Amino acid sequence: MRVAITVQTVAVFVQAITAGLLLSSPGGGALHKAGAYGVFFVVLVHVVAAIVGWRPGGGSPRPILYAVGYLVLASAQVALGIAGVKAVHVPLGVLMFGMSVLQLVWIRTGRRAYGAAAA
Repeated sequence: MRVAITVQTVAVFVQAITAGLLLSSPGGGALHKAGAYGVFFVVLVHVVAAIVGWRPGGGSPRPILYAVGYLVLASAQVALGIAGVKAVHVPLGVLMFGMSVLQLVWIRTGRRAYGAAAA
């Protein structure tokens, strides 16, 4: 679970970098598009890790809810990006990065819902 959230956070951060390239160079669009597929794949891995890490009757299902919620946001982000709705796409990307960092802090420090999963 720690690895999945760490990779997710790095992938979303790299997307911010490719977004800057998209705005400043002609070839940035291809990198941002490829990064979007990468982020989506990593978020799916996060969902699978949350499900595998949860033991029915032995842990909180909250990490699954967080992962699925993040998957919903990632799906919305892809749709908004394809539609070209930058006024929502950019702030949602910032929100997603913040949420991923928060999840990373929670799992690294053993706090909140990730306490049982991190142990």
